[in-house]
Amino acid sequence: MKKSVTVRNITIGEGLPKVCVPIVGTTLEEITASATTIKNVSPDVVEWRVDHFQNILDQNEMETALHTLREILPDTPLLFTFRTKKEGGECEISMEDYILLNHRAVTSGLVDLIDVEIFSGDDIVQNIIADAHAHEVPVIASNHHFHETPIEQTLLNIFKKMDFLGADILKIAVMPTSRRDVIRLLSATENASRFSRKPIITMSMGGTGLISRLCGEVFGSALTFGAVGKVSAPGQINAE
Repeated sequence: MKKSVTVRNITIGEGLPKVCVPIVGTTLEEITASATTIKNVSPDVVEWRVDHFQNILDQNEMETALHTLREILPDTPLLFTFRTKKEGGECEISMEDYILLNHRAVTSGLVDLIDVEIFSGDDIVQNIIADAHAHEVPVIASNHHFHETPIEQTLLNIFKKMDFLGADILKIAVMPTSRRDVIRLLSATENASRFSRKPIITMSMGGTGLISRLCGEVFGSALTFGAVGKVSAPGQINAE
């Protein structure tokens, strides 16, 4: 039996795939304006891409931004994500700061989900997941390939690693170099959705992979990303 993940009023892994909209503002003013605009679209989930925020290592600034987001979006599940440079993010921080950042997020009481990159080191990933679970915050384990689509067995092995390390939702994004790459990603999604009880999120990026953002329900992907204004990854389409 599939194990869904419920955050606030949204259940991921049950019914239609949910739509998540990213916020990629660099300043509190930009974040506030983006959240206000996004609110009118009523997305299922909002992702704060913290790596875009220029004051991310300032604890007071981060908490102010989180409080602002929660005030504007009081009932919308909030996903906290620091995307590292090696996986397509805007900036790089030390692993110590990465751990601390996620700890501050899960102890704030203001976020509903966090994203953890699965290749941050097994011990680090397990510790972050344990910390999140201790504060009743589910974890999306993620992996991003911005230059290729690995073979299907590699993708399945990554999903299994995410599952084994204790994540609640398993996410992989890839870049296709051909239409066949898109088919490979969809096939891996379908296979993973059969062996794992946990919700799967996948996408093939760019224009070639756009169809994967629309047909996830058919192959087993539980959530897709749509944009309101600035995109956070190639190929994101309008959330509405």
